[in-house]
Amino acid sequence: MKNVLVWYGELTSAGSLRRRGMVFLLPALLWLLGFLVLPGLVLIVVSFAERGTYGDIVWNFSPENYKRALGFGLFGWSPDYLLILWRSVLVAGVTSLCSVLLAYPLAFFIATRPERTRYLWLTLVIIPFWTNLVIRTYAWFLLLAPESPFVKLLAALHLVTPGDALYPSAFAVYLGMVSAFLPFVVLPLYSSVERLNWNLVEAAQDLYAHPVRVFMQGILPQTLPGLTVGVILTFIPAMGMFVVPDLLGGAKYLLVGNLIQQQFGASRDWPFAAAIALGLMLLTLVALRIYRTRATEVDLV
Repeated sequence: MKNVLVWYGELTSAGSLRRRGMVFLLPALLWLLGFLVLPGLVLIVVSFAERGTYGDIVWNFSPENYKRALGFGLFGWSPDYLLILWRSVLVAGVTSLCSVLLAYPLAFFIATRPERTRYLWLTLVIIPFWTNLVIRTYAWFLLLAPESPFVKLLAALHLVTPGDALYPSAFAVYLGMVSAFLPFVVLPLYSSVERLNWNLVEAAQDLYAHPVRVFMQGILPQTLPGLTVGVILTFIPAMGMFVVPDLLGGAKYLLVGNLIQQQFGASRDWPFAAAIALGLMLLTLVALRIYRTRATEVDLV
């Protein structure tokens, strides 16, 4: 009777609770094992292999693929791959920043609507998820074409050459990326704005605080958990995005995602693609680790 305990009105034992917990955890563990751990281990092994003459994998293990990813090739050091990585970080950072700047007023607008219409506005934010990303990206072709009213207006203002489309270009890439990831910032930010303690904001305003100070000391600390989740959900997928840069940026706007796609596809260099993918994953994990170390006071739940 020593191990017997009461669990929510049920007479049971610690061993029985552990077994019951394992049964509940088993599907998630199998899922992680089958779709995360095992593919990750295979990727590590392949990254140390070599590419054969016809694109097959030769199981001669060496760190050459990682040296090549750092720019050390047959003809000496070249910064090409590091520039692609830097461009990917820059695009992901600008995409996250623009999404945050747009998401804040949008989240406040939705949170301050009457409750009966609030879910309608949230549905409008979610509607882009109902369509495949490739189709949404192709839709930008119509909006950025020379015949669209927006491009004709820019041509009338002499901002673009008449008859030219706005794609492929860096502007089109940023436009497509922000439109794709904006809902990922709006939704978690809205959940924080909805629970905002307006008494603190009103107290700061009553004390004649500057609007910037009201935001930095009254609003930002309260919305930081939602903002953090939104930035993580935006920055990490944006680092590996290849559909939007490929369609709206053309072949000259190469990001890490496009490089990995090319190596796994047309180039048939799977070991090098695996090394780049693992490098990207490692950088992402290091960035998350640094963030969690320095932002221990932010509760993401």
